[in-house]
Amino acid sequence: MAFKTDIEIAREANKKPIQEIGAKLGISSDDLLPYGHDKAKVSQTFINSVQDRKDGKLILVTAINPTPAGEGKTTTTVGLGDGLNRIGKNACVCIREASLGPNFGMKGGAAGGGYAQVVPMEEMNLHFTGDFHAITSAHNLLSAMIDNHIYWGNSLEIDTRRVVWRRVVDMNDRALRTITASLGGVSNGFPREAGFDITVASEVMAILCLAKNLEDLQERLGSMIVAHRRDRSPVYCRDIKADGAMTVLLKDAMQPNIVQTLENNPAFVHGGPFANIAHGCNSVIATTTALKLADYVVTEAGFGADLGAEKFMNIKCRKAGLAPSVVVVVATVRAMKMNGGVAKADLGTENVDAVQKGCANLGRHVENVKSFGVPVVVAINHFVTDTDAEVQAIKDYVAAQGAEAILSRHWELGSEGSADLATRVAEIADAGEANFAPIYPDDMPLFQKIEAVAKKIYRADEVLADQKIRNQLKDWEAQGYGNLPVCMAKTQYSFTTDPDRRGAPVGFSVPVREVRLSAGAGFVVVICGEIMTMPGLPRVPSAENIKLNADGDVEGLF
Repeated sequence: MAFKTDIEIAREANKKPIQEIGAKLGISSDDLLPYGHDKAKVSQTFINSVQDRKDGKLILVTAINPTPAGEGKTTTTVGLGDGLNRIGKNACVCIREASLGPNFGMKGGAAGGGYAQVVPMEEMNLHFTGDFHAITSAHNLLSAMIDNHIYWGNSLEIDTRRVVWRRVVDMNDRALRTITASLGGVSNGFPREAGFDITVASEVMAILCLAKNLEDLQERLGSMIVAHRRDRSPVYCRDIKADGAMTVLLKDAMQPNIVQTLENNPAFVHGGPFANIAHGCNSVIATTTALKLADYVVTEAGFGADLGAEKFMNIKCRKAGLAPSVVVVVATVRAMKMNGGVAKADLGTENVDAVQKGCANLGRHVENVKSFGVPVVVAINHFVTDTDAEVQAIKDYVAAQGAEAILSRHWELGSEGSADLATRVAEIADAGEANFAPIYPDDMPLFQKIEAVAKKIYRADEVLADQKIRNQLKDWEAQGYGNLPVCMAKTQYSFTTDPDRRGAPVGFSVPVREVRLSAGAGFVVVICGEIMTMPGLPRVPSAENIKLNADGDVEGLF
C-alpha cells in the first residue's frame, strides 16, 4: 500500500477560512487579525474579555526519549485533539511554533504528520506570522543598545568582561557560539568576547511564553540581567532603557496564532520549542486562552517527559497556576525496539523480546509523570510494521505499571484512528483524579532543586558541580532569586547526559557545566554535560533537500 507524504496530504487539505475556525471557539471576525486566509492572531482585547470564564480540562502530551525510530508527539497531540472533537467534545489543540534551525537541520518540520497535521504546514515551518523574527529583533536590539551604551561613555559602569547578554539567530550555526565583537578600531567600540544562542534559547522567547499580557511582558523584559559592574552588581535591561522598544517589537508576536487541523478543528500555535535547552512549552497566553474557550485543551511539551513534561509541570504550571487533568505519554513499537538494542535497519522485523526490554524507558517516564500526582495514559502511535504481538507486549507492560496503553492510528486514519484514545482520555480527565503538585517547593535551595530533578526524574546518583557554580547559586539566593525553579538543559536522547545511553540507565552522575540566571523569565538555566545552546548542523542537513519544484511548491520541508 502506497502512502502519501505529509506534504502531499497537507496540500490536499480542504481548509476553511480562518474566520470559520475562530467562530468554533466563539471568536468573532473583528477579534481576529488575519495573516492571509488560513491563519490569524487573536486580539488581546478578546483575550481580556474571556478571563472570567471557567477553565476547561488541560491534557498534556509528552513522550519517551526521542530515537531515530520516531515517536510522533505533535502528531499524537493533533490526532487526539481531532479525536476529541470527533466524539462530540469541544476541544482545541495548543502546540509550539517551529524553529528554522532544526527544520533546516535535522527535523524538517514540526506540524504533525500523516492525517494528523496542522495547516498551513509550509508557512508554519517557515516564517509563519513572524513571531520568531520579532523575538530575534527584540533580543538583538538590546544587544546593540548595550554595546552602544558602553561606546558612548558607559555611565552605568558596565564591566565589559561581564556582559552576559549574548546575541541570537534562529539558525543552527556552530561558528557563532563564541565570537570576538567590535574589532576594527575605535569607531567600532571596545573589543570583547561574545557569542550567539539560537533564538528559541533566548530569555526573550521564554518571557513571551510566560508573560500574561503586554504589561507583564515589559516588566519581565526590564528585569533581565544583561551585565555586571566591577563590584558584581547587576545591570538590568531597564537600566539600558530598552524594555519599552523591545515591547513595541513584540506587541504583535505576543498575540497567539490560530490555525486549523486537517479536520478543520482550531489549533493555537504559539511559543518556542527546544525543551532540551529552553522550557519548550506552548505560551501561557495561548494555553490559558484556549482553556477559556474549549472544554478540553490538548497541549504538548518538548522531547521526552524528563525534559518537556518536567519543565511544563515545574515551570509553566507553577508560574501560570495551571494543572493538567491527565498526561498522555507517546511511545512507538519501533522506539521500544531501538531502546531494546535493535538497529534502525532492523526495526521492521518482529522482535517482541526487544520491545519488552526497551519498555524500561517508557516505564520510567510513566512513573515520573505519576510522581506529579497526575494520571497517565500511554498512546501507542501506530506504524504499519507493528505486529499484534509487539503492541500487546507494550499494553501488558504498561498495565503492570498501573496504567493503560491504547493503540492509536491517527497518522493513517485521522480522528477515526484516535477515537478510542480520545474517549479514554476524556473519561479520565472528567473523573477528576489528578492531584497535581510540582516535585520541589519554591523555598528549596537552588542546588537542591537541581538535585531533585536529577535524582527523582533522571535517577542519577549525584550532581557534579564545582565550587564556582555552587557559590554562584548561593549568590543568587542572597540576591532574592532562590525561590525560582530550575530549567535543566541536557541531551534529549537519554536520562543521562550521554546521548548514547538509551533505556533506563542507573549508576550515573549529572555534571553541571554552567548556570545562567534568567531573572525576567523567572528561572535558573542549568547547563549539563555537553549540551549546546547554539546547535550545529548535522553532516547532511535537511536544507540540502529543501527546494522549490517546477510548480513553485516547496519540496523536502517535511
